[in-house]
Amino acid sequence: MADLNSRIEAAQEELASLKERIQKARANKNDATMGSVTQSMSLPKIRGSNVKARRTLKGHFGKVTDMHWSGDSQSIISASQDGKLLLWNAISTNKLRAISLKSTYVMAVGIEQKYGNLVACGGLDNLCTVYNLEQPDNPTEMASHDGILNACRFLDEERILTASGDSTIMLWDIAKGQPQSTFSEHTLDVQSIAINPVNPSTFISASVDKSSKVWDIRTPEKSVQTISMCHEGDINSIDIMQDGVTFGTGSQDGTARIFDLRARAQICQFGKITQEEEGLTSISFSRSGRVMFGGHSDSNVLAWDVLGDKATPTFFLNQAHEQHVSCLGVSPNGDALCTGSWDTMLKLWA
Repeated sequence: MADLNSRIEAAQEELASLKERIQKARANKNDATMGSVTQSMSLPKIRGSNVKARRTLKGHFGKVTDMHWSGDSQSIISASQDGKLLLWNAISTNKLRAISLKSTYVMAVGIEQKYGNLVACGGLDNLCTVYNLEQPDNPTEMASHDGILNACRFLDEERILTASGDSTIMLWDIAKGQPQSTFSEHTLDVQSIAINPVNPSTFISASVDKSSKVWDIRTPEKSVQTISMCHEGDINSIDIMQDGVTFGTGSQDGTARIFDLRARAQICQFGKITQEEEGLTSISFSRSGRVMFGGHSDSNVLAWDVLGDKATPTFFLNQAHEQHVSCLGVSPNGDALCTGSWDTMLKLWA
């Protein structure tokens, strides 16, 4: 036993040494920071003081676990542990549809972006269930994952991607209810996926294994790119800027980071690493990409200037909710930010 403990300690020391060498190698390649590059530029100021809660969506009776904007920025679909999906008119706050679910433990929801007539959800039932909003009583249930469904995103009306606690992502043929491809390089739960807005054949996944992977649906057997050894905690959320080459991650370690696919490297870090249980639950970029929003489990929403060097937020929505902020997203047209919380409510900020 003593020999085993000494070997474990030696392995841990070697691991720490390798991490330090990797960090030094990365630092040597960072010849400039985002702040130093933009210092001489005349940039408009971010007016965070003007951002206020403009709408409150009340109707759920359990924790809101996920939300997703429609492609036209007019509607929002939300999922809650009250066993309901609610489709909202984001302007009037009226409820357009209410769908009762078989399982109350729903963790993920998504809406098809082009026509907005399909929604999907999943959770602890390990299923991805797709509803046609015109005929919600006849859903398509797709079963193949061996773990909780953490995320789902439509590619179009015929295909959807799902991310699971079984460490895989699957591409489904909705009409057949069968998986077309399986992406299986992650070693732990896949928490979030984001489809590239410039090239929808590619997407990025984020995992509890602290890595992000770039995939091409045409070559599912191997990821295109892997970025790891950056976060020190679970990566809970991922989002891609409109340029299709820059993406951000939010982690349980309390930090948000930005990466450039061309450089294959991290270019910004916001927040300070913490060992506490509270951390970032979700992130989303403004339409311009200038601001990165982060939902925090301490009920705050943070906003960082992507073109700055400050680890502290440019502004934040203090106590945006009464409880844990579980999800957030900027509307496709960039006009509003929606946040969802365990306090059963969603709020629209502008």
